[in-house]
Amino acid sequence: MSNFLKRLSTAVVYVVLLLGSLLYSPYSAAIFFGLVSLFCLKEFYAFFKHKEEVNPQQLNGLLLGLFFILAFIFWQLDLISFKFLLLGLPLMFLLIVAELYRDKTNPIINIAITLSGLLYIIIPFSLLFSLAFDTDFTYSPNLILGFFFVLWLNDTGAYLVGVKFGKNKLFPRISPNKSWEGSIGGAIFGLGMGYVNYILFPEISLTNWMVISAIIVLFGSLGDLVESLFKRSLNIKDSSNILPGHGGFLDRFDGIFIAAPMVFIYTYLMGI
Repeated sequence: MSNFLKRLSTAVVYVVLLLGSLLYSPYSAAIFFGLVSLFCLKEFYAFFKHKEEVNPQQLNGLLLGLFFILAFIFWQLDLISFKFLLLGLPLMFLLIVAELYRDKTNPIINIAITLSGLLYIIIPFSLLFSLAFDTDFTYSPNLILGFFFVLWLNDTGAYLVGVKFGKNKLFPRISPNKSWEGSIGGAIFGLGMGYVNYILFPEISLTNWMVISAIIVLFGSLGDLVESLFKRSLNIKDSSNILPGHGGFLDRFDGIFIAAPMVFIYTYLMGI
Protein backbone atom coordinates (compact mmCIF):
# COMPACT_ATOMS: atom_id res chain seq x y z
CA MET A 1 0.00 0.00 0.00
CA SER A 2 1.35 3.44 -0.94
CA ASN A 3 2.07 6.01 1.74
CA PHE A 4 -0.80 8.16 0.43
CA LEU A 5 -3.31 5.33 0.83
CA LYS A 6 -1.95 4.57 4.31
CA ARG A 7 -2.38 8.22 5.31
CA LEU A 8 -5.85 8.35 3.79
CA SER A 9 -7.10 5.15 5.43
CA THR A 10 -5.69 6.17 8.81
CA ALA A 11 -7.24 9.63 8.50
CA VAL A 12 -10.65 8.16 7.64
CA VAL A 13 -10.60 5.82 10.65
CA TYR A 14 -9.43 8.67 12.90
CA VAL A 15 -12.16 11.05 11.72
CA VAL A 16 -14.89 8.39 11.99
CA LEU A 17 -13.86 7.45 15.53
CA LEU A 18 -13.57 11.05 16.69
CA LEU A 19 -16.83 12.26 15.15
CA GLY A 20 -18.64 9.06 16.06
CA SER A 21 -17.59 9.27 19.70
CA LEU A 22 -18.60 12.93 19.95
CA LEU A 23 -21.97 12.45 18.28
CA TYR A 24 -22.93 9.20 19.99
CA SER A 25 -22.81 10.28 23.64
CA PRO A 26 -20.71 12.16 26.19
CA TYR A 27 -19.55 8.81 27.57
CA SER A 28 -18.16 7.59 24.25
CA ALA A 29 -16.46 10.98 23.83
CA ALA A 30 -15.00 10.65 27.33
CA ILE A 31 -13.58 7.20 26.53
CA PHE A 32 -12.08 8.43 23.25
CA PHE A 33 -10.40 11.52 24.69
CA GLY A 34 -9.31 9.72 27.83
CA LEU A 35 -7.55 6.96 25.89
CA VAL A 36 -6.00 9.31 23.33
CA SER A 37 -4.64 11.61 26.03
CA LEU A 38 -2.91 8.70 27.77
CA PHE A 39 -1.44 7.43 24.49
CA CYS A 40 -0.10 10.93 23.84
CA LEU A 41 1.38 11.15 27.34
CA LYS A 42 3.06 7.75 26.93
CA GLU A 43 4.60 8.88 23.63
CA PHE A 44 5.82 12.09 25.27
CA TYR A 45 7.68 10.18 27.98
CA ALA A 46 9.03 7.79 25.33
CA PHE A 47 10.78 10.77 23.70
CA PHE A 48 13.48 10.36 26.34
CA LYS A 49 13.96 6.57 26.36
CA HIS A 50 17.28 6.86 24.51
CA LYS A 51 18.58 9.56 26.85
CA GLU A 52 20.44 7.76 29.63
CA GLU A 53 20.75 10.93 31.70
CA VAL A 54 16.98 11.61 31.62
CA ASN A 55 14.49 9.31 33.37
CA PRO A 56 10.99 10.73 33.79
CA GLN A 57 8.64 8.86 36.09
CA GLN A 58 6.65 7.28 33.30
CA LEU A 59 4.38 5.00 35.35
CA ASN A 60 3.71 7.61 38.05
CA GLY A 61 3.10 10.25 35.41
CA LEU A 62 0.65 8.03 33.53
CA LEU A 63 -1.21 7.16 36.74
CA LEU A 64 -1.44 10.81 37.72
CA GLY A 65 -2.50 11.71 34.18
CA LEU A 66 -5.20 9.03 34.38
CA PHE A 67 -6.41 10.49 37.65
CA PHE A 68 -6.60 14.03 36.28
CA ILE A 69 -8.32 13.15 33.02
CA LEU A 70 -10.85 10.86 34.75
CA ALA A 71 -11.54 13.38 37.51
CA PHE A 72 -12.03 16.17 34.99
CA ILE A 73 -14.29 14.00 32.81
CA PHE A 74 -16.38 12.83 35.77
CA TRP A 75 -16.72 16.44 36.91
CA GLN A 76 -17.90 17.52 33.45
CA LEU A 77 -20.37 14.61 33.44
CA ASP A 78 -21.63 15.95 36.80
CA LEU A 79 -20.74 12.71 38.56
CA ILE A 80 -18.36 14.20 41.14
CA SER A 81 -17.71 17.55 42.77
CA PHE A 82 -14.96 19.87 41.56
CA LYS A 83 -13.39 19.47 45.00
CA PHE A 84 -12.30 15.95 44.01
CA LEU A 85 -9.91 17.43 41.45
CA LEU A 86 -8.01 19.13 44.26
CA LEU A 87 -6.71 15.72 45.33
CA GLY A 88 -4.43 15.94 42.31
CA LEU A 89 -2.35 18.63 44.00
CA PRO A 90 -1.02 16.48 46.87
CA LEU A 91 -0.50 13.65 44.36
CA MET A 92 1.73 15.97 42.32
CA PHE A 93 3.83 16.70 45.38
CA LEU A 94 4.04 13.00 46.19
CA LEU A 95 5.37 12.49 42.68
CA ILE A 96 8.15 14.95 43.52
CA VAL A 97 8.88 13.10 46.76
CA ALA A 98 9.00 9.79 44.86
CA GLU A 99 12.17 10.97 43.12
CA LEU A 100 13.96 10.51 46.46
CA TYR A 101 13.64 6.74 46.13
CA ARG A 102 14.61 6.30 42.46
CA ASP A 103 18.38 6.84 42.69
CA LYS A 104 18.50 8.48 39.24
CA THR A 105 20.74 11.24 37.98
CA ASN A 106 19.27 14.69 37.22
CA PRO A 107 16.25 14.43 39.55
CA ILE A 108 15.15 18.01 38.81
CA ILE A 109 15.01 17.27 35.07
CA ASN A 110 13.18 13.99 35.73
CA ILE A 111 10.54 15.74 37.81
CA ALA A 112 10.24 18.64 35.36
CA ILE A 113 9.67 16.36 32.36
CA THR A 114 7.19 14.19 34.25
CA LEU A 115 5.11 17.21 35.27
CA SER A 116 5.56 18.89 31.89
CA GLY A 117 3.80 15.96 30.24
CA LEU A 118 0.76 16.57 32.42
CA LEU A 119 0.79 20.30 31.68
CA TYR A 120 1.42 19.88 27.94
CA ILE A 121 -1.02 17.01 27.27
CA ILE A 122 -3.49 16.16 30.03
CA ILE A 123 -4.64 19.71 30.80
CA PRO A 124 -5.26 20.62 27.11
CA PHE A 125 -7.24 17.41 26.55
CA SER A 126 -9.27 18.09 29.68
CA LEU A 127 -10.07 21.63 28.58
CA LEU A 128 -10.83 20.43 25.05
CA PHE A 129 -13.33 17.90 26.40
CA SER A 130 -14.97 20.63 28.47
CA LEU A 131 -15.81 22.57 25.29
CA ALA A 132 -18.57 20.02 24.73
CA PHE A 133 -20.40 21.10 27.89
CA ASP A 134 -22.42 24.15 28.87
CA THR A 135 -22.02 25.77 32.27
CA ASP A 136 -24.90 23.62 33.58
CA PHE A 137 -23.09 20.42 32.40
CA THR A 138 -25.41 19.95 29.41
CA TYR A 139 -23.67 18.03 26.64
CA SER A 140 -23.50 19.78 23.27
CA PRO A 141 -20.63 18.74 20.94
CA ASN A 142 -21.11 21.57 18.42
CA LEU A 143 -18.27 23.77 19.67
CA ILE A 144 -15.75 20.95 19.84
CA LEU A 145 -16.86 19.71 16.41
CA GLY A 146 -16.31 23.20 15.02
CA PHE A 147 -12.91 23.29 16.71
CA PHE A 148 -11.77 20.19 14.83
CA PHE A 149 -13.31 21.33 11.54
CA VAL A 150 -11.24 24.52 11.66
CA LEU A 151 -8.10 22.65 12.75
CA TRP A 152 -8.45 20.13 9.93
CA LEU A 153 -9.15 22.76 7.26
CA ASN A 154 -6.19 24.81 8.46
CA ASP A 155 -3.89 21.77 8.18
CA THR A 156 -5.31 20.73 4.81
CA GLY A 157 -5.12 24.22 3.36
CA ALA A 158 -1.57 24.71 4.60
CA TYR A 159 -0.50 21.43 3.00
CA LEU A 160 -2.21 21.99 -0.36
CA VAL A 161 -1.15 25.62 -0.77
CA GLY A 162 2.33 24.90 0.56
CA VAL A 163 2.90 22.07 -1.93
CA LYS A 164 1.66 24.19 -4.84
CA PHE A 165 3.00 27.64 -4.03
CA GLY A 166 5.35 27.33 -1.04
CA LYS A 167 8.66 29.13 -1.58
CA ASN A 168 9.40 31.19 1.54
CA LYS A 169 10.26 29.06 4.56
CA LEU A 170 8.19 29.75 7.65
CA PHE A 171 10.53 28.33 10.30
CA PRO A 172 13.38 26.45 8.58
CA ARG A 173 15.29 25.80 11.81
CA ILE A 174 12.35 23.84 13.20
CA SER A 175 10.25 22.63 10.25
CA PRO A 176 11.94 23.13 6.87
CA ASN A 177 8.92 21.95 4.86
CA LYS A 178 6.52 24.62 6.13
CA SER A 179 6.19 27.85 4.16
CA TRP A 180 4.61 31.27 4.65
CA GLU A 181 2.44 30.65 1.62
CA GLY A 182 1.15 27.41 3.13
CA SER A 183 0.55 29.07 6.47
CA ILE A 184 -1.46 31.88 4.88
CA GLY A 185 -3.39 29.40 2.75
CA GLY A 186 -4.20 27.35 5.84
CA ALA A 187 -5.40 30.46 7.64
CA ILE A 188 -7.75 31.30 4.78
CA PHE A 189 -9.16 27.76 4.77
CA GLY A 190 -9.51 27.77 8.55
CA LEU A 191 -11.23 31.15 8.74
CA GLY A 192 -13.50 30.12 5.90
CA MET A 193 -14.46 27.06 7.94
CA GLY A 194 -15.21 29.42 10.81
CA TYR A 195 -17.91 31.02 8.67
CA VAL A 196 -19.26 27.58 7.72
CA ASN A 197 -19.35 26.70 11.43
CA TYR A 198 -21.64 29.69 11.98
CA ILE A 199 -24.02 28.27 9.36
CA LEU A 200 -23.86 24.81 10.93
CA PHE A 201 -23.98 25.93 14.57
CA PRO A 202 -25.65 29.39 14.66
CA GLU A 203 -26.10 29.30 18.44
CA ILE A 204 -22.61 30.82 18.53
CA SER A 205 -22.39 34.25 16.90
CA LEU A 206 -20.43 34.84 13.70
CA THR A 207 -18.05 37.18 15.52
CA ASN A 208 -17.27 34.55 18.14
CA TRP A 209 -16.81 31.83 15.53
CA MET A 210 -14.36 33.98 13.60
CA VAL A 211 -12.38 34.83 16.74
CA ILE A 212 -12.36 31.17 17.83
CA SER A 213 -11.22 30.17 14.33
CA ALA A 214 -8.41 32.73 14.38
CA ILE A 215 -7.26 31.40 17.75
CA ILE A 216 -7.27 27.82 16.44
CA VAL A 217 -5.41 28.78 13.26
CA LEU A 218 -2.70 30.70 15.12
CA PHE A 219 -2.16 28.47 18.13
CA GLY A 220 -2.82 25.22 16.27
CA SER A 221 0.04 26.10 13.93
CA LEU A 222 2.25 27.07 16.85
CA GLY A 223 1.43 23.79 18.59
CA ASP A 224 2.56 21.92 15.49
CA LEU A 225 5.85 23.84 15.51
CA VAL A 226 6.39 23.25 19.22
CA GLU A 227 6.10 19.49 18.79
CA SER A 228 8.47 19.71 15.83
CA LEU A 229 10.88 21.59 18.10
CA PHE A 230 10.72 18.81 20.69
CA LYS A 231 11.33 16.07 18.12
CA ARG A 232 14.12 17.92 16.33
CA SER A 233 15.93 18.63 19.62
CA LEU A 234 15.81 14.90 20.40
CA ASN A 235 16.57 13.78 16.81
CA ILE A 236 13.18 12.05 16.47
CA LYS A 237 11.20 11.91 13.23
CA ASP A 238 7.80 10.70 14.55
CA SER A 239 6.47 10.32 18.08
CA SER A 240 5.75 6.65 17.22
CA ASN A 241 4.66 4.49 14.28
CA ILE A 242 1.30 3.40 15.67
CA LEU A 243 -0.72 5.36 13.08
CA PRO A 244 0.29 4.26 9.56
CA GLY A 245 1.31 7.22 7.45
CA HIS A 246 0.85 9.69 10.32
CA GLY A 247 3.38 8.67 12.95
CA GLY A 248 2.02 8.72 16.47
CA PHE A 249 -0.82 10.20 18.47
CA LEU A 250 1.26 13.26 19.34
CA ASP A 251 1.87 13.88 15.64
CA ARG A 252 -1.86 13.66 14.96
CA PHE A 253 -3.05 15.81 17.88
CA ASP A 254 -0.20 18.33 18.25
CA GLY A 255 -2.43 21.16 17.00
CA ILE A 256 -4.68 21.04 20.06
CA PHE A 257 -2.10 21.32 22.85
CA ILE A 258 -1.86 25.10 22.79
CA ALA A 259 -5.03 25.92 20.84
CA ALA A 260 -7.45 24.11 23.19
CA PRO A 261 -6.50 26.07 26.36
CA MET A 262 -6.64 29.35 24.41
CA VAL A 263 -10.10 28.57 23.01
CA PHE A 264 -11.28 27.45 26.44
CA ILE A 265 -10.13 30.72 28.00
CA TYR A 266 -11.85 32.78 25.30
CA THR A 267 -15.15 30.87 25.51
CA TYR A 268 -15.08 31.01 29.33
CA LEU A 269 -14.52 34.77 29.38
CA MET A 270 -17.20 35.33 26.73
CA GLY A 271 -19.69 33.06 28.47
CA ILE A 272 -20.07 30.75 25.48
